[in-house]
Order: sequence, then C-alpha cells, then structure tokens
Amino acid sequence: MKKFFAQAYLWLLLAMLYAPILIIAIFSFTEAKVLGNWTGFSTKLYTSLFSGGVHHSLLSAIENTFIIAIVAAAISTLLGSVAAIGIFNLRNRKKMIMNTLNNIPMLNPDIITGISLFLLFVSFGVTQGYTTVILAHVAFCTPYVVLCVIPRLQQMNPNIYEAALDLGATPWQALRKVLIPEIKPGMISGFILAFTLSIDDFAVTIFTIGTGGLETLSTYIYADARKGGLTPELRPLSTIIFVTVLLLLIIINVRSQRAQKAKEEKK
Repeated sequence: MKKFFAQAYLWLLLAMLYAPILIIAIFSFTEAKVLGNWTGFSTKLYTSLFSGGVHHSLLSAIENTFIIAIVAAAISTLLGSVAAIGIFNLRNRKKMIMNTLNNIPMLNPDIITGISLFLLFVSFGVTQGYTTVILAHVAFCTPYVVLCVIPRLQQMNPNIYEAALDLGATPWQALRKVLIPEIKPGMISGFILAFTLSIDDFAVTIFTIGTGGLETLSTYIYADARKGGLTPELRPLSTIIFVTVLLLLIIINVRSQRAQKAKEEKK
C-alpha cells in the first residue's frame, strides 16, 4: 500500500505539472480564439505563426526574446565557467564564502533583483533598453552556470591539468585543451539553463526594459493578458518552445550517458 500511494502521489504530481502544458499543446491544433473551445482539428495557428499572420509586435517580441536570451546565455556561460574555475581552486574557507555568495542571487526573489538593478541603472543614468536587459539577465543567470560547472570540476582528476603544465603546456593551452573539454558538458548545461531562464524571466525584465517600446515575450504576454485575452498564436509558440527544450534535454542526457559509458569501458 505504501508503494501504491507513493506511486499515485508521484503520478498526481506529474499530472498537475504537465496537464496545463498538454492542454495548451492540444488546443494549439484548433482555430478557436478562446482556450478550451474546440472547433475541430486545424493547423491554422501554426501556419499563421510562421507565415507572418500574427501581429508585428508579437514577432518583434519573439525576436527580442531570443536575441537577449542567446547573448545573455553566452556571456553568462563564459563568466560562470571562469568563476567556477576560480571558486574551485580557492581554499576551503574562501571557497565556502564564495559558494554562499553565489547562492544568494538564486535564493533572492526575482522582484528584489529587478528593483535593485532598476535603481542601480537609474542611479548611474544608464538608458534602459537592450543593454540593461542583457546585463540584468547575465547577472541572474551567471550563478546558475557556476552551479552547473562546479560539479564537473569536482569529478575531474586534478592531476590532469598539473600534468599538462609539467609537460610544457602554458596555462592557456592547458585551459583550452585539458580543462575546457573536461567541463564542457557542464558549460553546455549551464548555457541551456541560462537560455531557458532568460526566456522565462518576467520580474527582472519588466524593471529593466525601460519605456522605449522594447518588448520581450514575457512582457508581451503580460500586456496581452491585461487586455482581456491572449493571442491564439501564443499556444503553438509555447508548444514549440516546450518541445524544443525537451528535445535538447533528451539529446544532452543521451550524449552524457554515452560519454559516461565510453569512459567506463576505457577504464
């Protein structure tokens, strides 16, 4: 009975998490403008999304969202990887302090981070727009990249890097040819996580986006919902984003498992 209730609880929890996504995916294949009103199977919303039938502001919001996410994720991956290497090589007390400082932004509510960055940009007279949003996203994404890279460093044999230096490699060559290949899976995971967090973020973006007309997908959906409804094309767009992220995670996990098996076979 304990096993039955444990499994039932798990499936109930998964159903609560994924049922809304499944509903959006199902109703993305109908022409109904109102979610929940099934008018027959149709791919018109997908056609409208890709043929430019949607409003220009939505296309602009999608473009801005992906540009900001890619740039912020790339910068966060670079900064987070360097920071992780630095933290990993610190002594115990300093390492503990830096790990604590790295965890604070992740535990801090997004709205506090957004207000803090807004006041920072205003105090320095920085014009809000693309630059401030990217900087803000880099600020809250970088700690997550650090969290992804550090476990890879802990699994790595530290003697490999030292052996490369002993054999005549410069620190840069050892970093590029030894260290980076070892932490590459963590960097990829960190990039994908930062990319997803950037697309998903609303609280930080709304405080740093300014009043120049720049919109991201999250701010567009918020403004659209306040008007009394949501653009129907958001349903296929949400479905595509979810499926894409899901496929990326499956591919990364499969590759990681194959790489781990290959290492075990070599041993």
